Amino acid sequence: MSYEKGLLEVADGVFAYLQPDGGWGWSNAGLVAGDDSSLLVDTLFDLNLTQAMLDEMSSVIDTKPIRNLVNTHANGDHCYGNQLITGAEVIASEASAAEMEELPPSMLAAMMQADFGPETNAYLHESFGSFTFTGIEPPKPTSTFTGELQLETGGRVADLIEVGPAHTAGDVLVHLAEDSVVFTGDILFIEGTPLVWNGPFQNWIDACARIIDMDCEVIVPGHGPLTDAAGVQAVADYLGFVHAEAKMRFADGMSWIDAAKDIDLGQYSDWLDAERILINVDSVYRELDPSRQPTNVVELFSQMARY
Repeated sequence: MSYEKGLLEVADGVFAYLQPDGGWGWSNAGLVAGDDSSLLVDTLFDLNLTQAMLDEMSSVIDTKPIRNLVNTHANGDHCYGNQLITGAEVIASEASAAEMEELPPSMLAAMMQADFGPETNAYLHESFGSFTFTGIEPPKPTSTFTGELQLETGGRVADLIEVGPAHTAGDVLVHLAEDSVVFTGDILFIEGTPLVWNGPFQNWIDACARIIDMDCEVIVPGHGPLTDAAGVQAVADYLGFVHAEAKMRFADGMSWIDAAKDIDLGQYSDWLDAERILINVDSVYRELDPSRQPTNVVELFSQMARY
């Protein structure tokens, strides 16, 4: 299938909303239309983008209004548009709900206004300058769960499966078994570099294996084009590669910055946002040394700007 911006019907009454190029902030979402109501999987990074998506969905949701909204995780490009979904139950994993309070839009708005030096400022504006973080007040989820939850909306059944901590603290898959479709959130970045904010890496690799075992005809990633089992395996292989390479350099006493710069990405060097290797190596080092504090996010972005 082509990778173009907008709404794409991937099964009967099941839609993916895609946002090329899949880089920083350009996330995907989903819509599942039931008999008389709909399920929305994620909103977008700001109110303008989310409203444009809802406008494109209007031919469906005008007669089958959104009654359930599932946020696959706490990153703003999957939940900052929540306030535009009125009258719906907002569902997230318990861990994601807690993490949402730690990642308010005001934090990103402040970062975009701060002066971190010309190199870092340029990188931040290249990555996030297309988005507007003011005026966003996402409501808290109205329902949370741990483990698994079966959700019925308008006669359609979705299985919500918590696979985090991995990308974030509480990542969730949305599996429509009867339609052979799965929305993966940011467990999958396709043609782009995954970023491990949380880990452990093995949880993420196991989540990829679980997606493959579902044997779905349609796999909708959090970023990038629709994919298949080979695309899922490529993400798992990247994660395994980075973990192994960083672990060797950790044992040799290299700093996380030097280790990230020393790793030859090889076949992964052409993936979008390859500089995320810095975040990923930092996460490996925290995993190997639990006493190590997370690196300040501004430092991470400054190092990526220099990469």
